[in-house]
Amino acid sequence: MEKYNQQAIIDLAIKAGNAIMEIYQKDFAVYDKSDASPLTEADLAAHHFLVEGLERLTDYPVLSEESSEEVKKERLNWDEYWLIDPLDGTKEFVKKNGEFTVNVALIQKGKPTFGVVYAPALETLYVGDIKQGAYKQETGKAAQSITVRTKPTQKSDFVIVGSRSHQSDEFKAFIADYPGADIVSMGSSLKLCLVAEGKADIYPRLGLTCEWDTAAAHAVVEAAGGQVLHAEIGQPLQYNKENLLNPFFIVK
Repeated sequence: MEKYNQQAIIDLAIKAGNAIMEIYQKDFAVYDKSDASPLTEADLAAHHFLVEGLERLTDYPVLSEESSEEVKKERLNWDEYWLIDPLDGTKEFVKKNGEFTVNVALIQKGKPTFGVVYAPALETLYVGDIKQGAYKQETGKAAQSITVRTKPTQKSDFVIVGSRSHQSDEFKAFIADYPGADIVSMGSSLKLCLVAEGKADIYPRLGLTCEWDTAAAHAVVEAAGGQVLHAEIGQPLQYNKENLLNPFFIVK
């Protein structure tokens, strides 16, 4: 028996998205973090809302992108915890293109087992439970079960997902091996979700990300029958590593 109510977690992510949208629809301040990535009022508002809500609803501790350095050290002792990115795709948020998400994942023994990805501007929800499967739900529509699709036999028939804001030289070299393939650009963790719902075949992330960027969508991909693999060794991404940076990875 799980020690949390999945629907309550889903509702919390949606409410966090609604709080983000209140800021999105007006002018907002943008700050620089120590790593020079943008931080907005919305990141911080969603962070506090989610951390307080998850701690109220469950007994699991919470690690957020915006957590203190002290918490980021403590989490090395945790076997089960919530890993969240309150606003994934801050650059997309600042550009106001709608391609940003709220990411909430449950990590158990280094693996994401349940994940919620909510894109509030698109009013689109993805949920994955590795024991029960994955679904997508758009506002006003019934939830639909999702699965990865069978890969094409010809490389030219592949649909490959690329980053909206971060196309590395390695990515360009990767797609050169798929002449004629359709390249789809997308922001945030929605890239992984496109593979999970069968709208794309593969997503090579050959650039830096952190564990909170991928965990929730990783759970959705696996629940949909897909894989998120270390690009060099072909093993599933591991979480709660000493270094929170992910290696390059392939989603398929």
